[in-house]
Amino acid sequence: MGKSFLPADLTSYVLDHSVHESPILRRLREATLKTSEPQMQITPDQGKFLSLLVTIIGAVNTIEIGVFTGYSSICVAQALPPHGKMIACDVSEEWTSVARQYWHEAGVAEKIDLRLAPASETLDALKKEGKENSFDFVFIDADKENLLRYYEQSLLLVRRGGIIAIDNTLRHGDVLKTSMSDPRLSATRAFNDALIADARVDALLLPVWDGLSLAVKK
Repeated sequence: MGKSFLPADLTSYVLDHSVHESPILRRLREATLKTSEPQMQITPDQGKFLSLLVTIIGAVNTIEIGVFTGYSSICVAQALPPHGKMIACDVSEEWTSVARQYWHEAGVAEKIDLRLAPASETLDALKKEGKENSFDFVFIDADKENLLRYYEQSLLLVRRGGIIAIDNTLRHGDVLKTSMSDPRLSATRAFNDALIADARVDALLLPVWDGLSLAVKK
């Protein structure tokens, strides 16, 4: 979750005129804000944006890399058709136990296949299962040190015309601070440089939230 680039009053106006947050999502968001890692949660308007992307491309099969407490997975799963499916990748039993509770309350639990393992292993397994070029949408919001790896694996799995969305690609503006040597920041910079140079996709870095990059597979 990133700080809005807009003034607070204008941010409130935008939210009031673009997002109808359900009671379940509101309760999940408020509960997550009380945890030790509230900054890891996406914003309501970001969740709405993801759901619109999924709706626009008619997604049926999706992947989420980094579940946390499940806000984004509910937003995506609710936008899927009744037969739609999501492979949800995470390593935390603690956080995903919260997610599972709210998935059930939101009525999307049957659409979500949670795989508790390092995401790279899950993605490799999907490739071995013959799932290349079979997913419509991937959302990456996990450890930044493995960002490029997740992206490359996702690119093999997503179909032509499918979308990969990558969160936190501005790192609160720290991508401009070249003197900073944080591994997560360095990995994000390397990813941003690689994405814009990747001829296999049409890419865009949106200057909203904490930076959201989109890659459409050619």
